Amino acid sequence: MTPDSPLVGELRPSPNRNERRCFGPPSILILHYTGMGTGEGAVRWLQDPASEVSCHYVVHEDGRIVQMVPEAERAWHAGQGSWQGVSDVNSLSIGIEIVNPGHAGGLPDFPPPQIDAVAGLAADIVARNAIRPERVLGHSDVAPARKQDPGEKFPWEVLAARGIGHFVPAAAIRDGRVLAEGDAGPSVLALQRRLAGYGYDVPPTGRFDDVTRCAVTAFQRHFRPARVDGIADVSTVATLDALIGALARGGRGERTA
Repeated sequence: MTPDSPLVGELRPSPNRNERRCFGPPSILILHYTGMGTGEGAVRWLQDPASEVSCHYVVHEDGRIVQMVPEAERAWHAGQGSWQGVSDVNSLSIGIEIVNPGHAGGLPDFPPPQIDAVAGLAADIVARNAIRPERVLGHSDVAPARKQDPGEKFPWEVLAARGIGHFVPAAAIRDGRVLAEGDAGPSVLALQRRLAGYGYDVPPTGRFDDVTRCAVTAFQRHFRPARVDGIADVSTVATLDALIGALARGGRGERTA
């Protein structure tokens, strides 16, 4: 095994990998947090055959980057999930685990050296694999009912400022009509179709069910983190519309300064 990125500082191969079940280079980049107490503990777990999980890269708090699976191979990082109608996300993606104890550990802020390293690594990966901005995702985006990572404190805007990912500034939270679990009708159906059109796995039932609530929550974690409650308020819908509009215009969205 040799590093795929010049930014890799250490190789810690994991046996938990197999061949990709697709043709061509990976087309999705997925960011995770480790959800464990220490980075070394996470790396050892990702190397343990009994865990049946792995990733391509781990980024420690101090910015050190470890590669565990070659990019050409399928790491077992995303589990059961879906994006834009494709269920075998592992075959299409590269996974980066970011050392952070996650929600169970209080979701501490990500240190600046770590985020700088993640941004550099992500830029290198998307450039070499021609990954489109809107396919740089969080684990919660592809598995909304199961996962919360990398969480609402992950600074997607920092990556966007470096040209990584699809991003628009979130619309301001304000009073107005909301859609919530238990609602039904044409407005719910339109919301579901917009979420599904962007990539989330949301069947167009016309009922604001638990699947829809989970997708809205995941969307908020990534794109409108100021309030993560699973309620499609004016701000959430406006932010979703702005992202879809940016895609329709052929852009990655607005970047932060």
